Amino acid sequence: MKSSIRRSRRAATAVALGSALALTVTACGDDGSGAGGDKGAEGSGKGEIVFWDNNGGVRTDIWKQIIADFEKANPSIKVDYVGISATEYQSKVDTAIQGGGLPDVGGVGAAMAAGFAAQNALDPLDGRLGESPLKGKLNEGMVESLKSAGGGDALYSVPTSANNGTLYYRTDLFQKAGLDAPTTWENFYEAAEKLTNAKKNEFGYTIRGGAGSIAQALDAMYGQSGITSFWDASGKKTTVNDPKNAEALEKYAGLYKKYTPAADLNNDFTKMVAQWDSGTIGMLNHNLGSYQDHVKALGTDKFRGIPQPTGPGGKRVQVSNPVDGLGLFKSSKNKEAAWKFIEFAASHESNSKWNESAGAIPSNTDAAKDAWISKAEPTKLAAEALNDGSTTIVQLPYYLPDWNTISKAENEPNLQKVLLGDMSAKEFLDKMADQLNEAQAEWDQQKG
Repeated sequence: MKSSIRRSRRAATAVALGSALALTVTACGDDGSGAGGDKGAEGSGKGEIVFWDNNGGVRTDIWKQIIADFEKANPSIKVDYVGISATEYQSKVDTAIQGGGLPDVGGVGAAMAAGFAAQNALDPLDGRLGESPLKGKLNEGMVESLKSAGGGDALYSVPTSANNGTLYYRTDLFQKAGLDAPTTWENFYEAAEKLTNAKKNEFGYTIRGGAGSIAQALDAMYGQSGITSFWDASGKKTTVNDPKNAEALEKYAGLYKKYTPAADLNNDFTKMVAQWDSGTIGMLNHNLGSYQDHVKALGTDKFRGIPQPTGPGGKRVQVSNPVDGLGLFKSSKNKEAAWKFIEFAASHESNSKWNESAGAIPSNTDAAKDAWISKAEPTKLAAEALNDGSTTIVQLPYYLPDWNTISKAENEPNLQKVLLGDMSAKEFLDKMADQLNEAQAEWDQQKG
């Protein structure tokens, strides 16, 4: 395990160096302001700034609306929009960090913050936010998620949205079976059993066994165990393999093939969502991003999307879900104008407009109260759960350089073994814990 993680590091380094060399040869990337480590300048607060959208194509139209609004309110500033697909964004930024061509502002979500910050590419934003009209207007949980993702010492991205984990369930099937809504884990397991009739190809739940399965499994584990921190009190050992988590995962994995389709073993989110939309499966765990797909397939009267079930003592615990945001690249030669754009994008009106388009939870707490949210019940309930103090978030260690390797390539195949009964939940979690503890020790050593 350890050697494969180290190999992945060397491969990543080679790719970054190769990208930098290619950039030098082809003279690409001159549409931005510099490379990582360049200190940049505050500038005049006027002129042109470059903005890289980390979900180009999907969110291009709404960003262009917001940019038009910004330029109308700030006629001395022009924003050059560059839309980059989500699958290519991180590699493009990494290449520009090495060889030049970084923008002034760009999308910086939780999964990217540590990597960019570690390369000295981002400006810390705590001071700017402290003197901004945005102070006290941003969801504290989202701010904390991004700060933690960046390593915990500084805020490198202003949150714009959260794509919260959601439990979708078929209200028509629940009503027919006389079942209560799956608002607790007890109700969830009862429904999974009662809604299953394998001979008729009817199942109570669809479980994610393919790509992206680890985060969903962690959500189910911590939600049931009620453990509220990813690390113990020392900060050196993970709670992943706590006996309560192992027991929770064993129970959750036991759903596979008994109360779920056998195809779930290899299903990523796209296959899982399509299967739920077209079949007679009682429940699905995904996020707010698939809400419109369900509406198109089922209408609005056959399903609901609610926050994750509550666990011990009526508490809701969930792992940190994707939080997106905007970062200010350190190499910007016009940071004053770039910060004005970030402030504008995260302000009440703009943040509301963007999140209504995306179906996500606004980071701006005033935007989270706007009327459109009440029309999209899953978004409304998720926003309330994050804002009313009823939900405890377990922050995942996005800041660890090895996190993506550990949570994907190293352990997704092992989780499939747990589902098949070829590995115990305890053995699986103990192996994962060893990798995490080693990665945390290396992180602490590098910081120290």
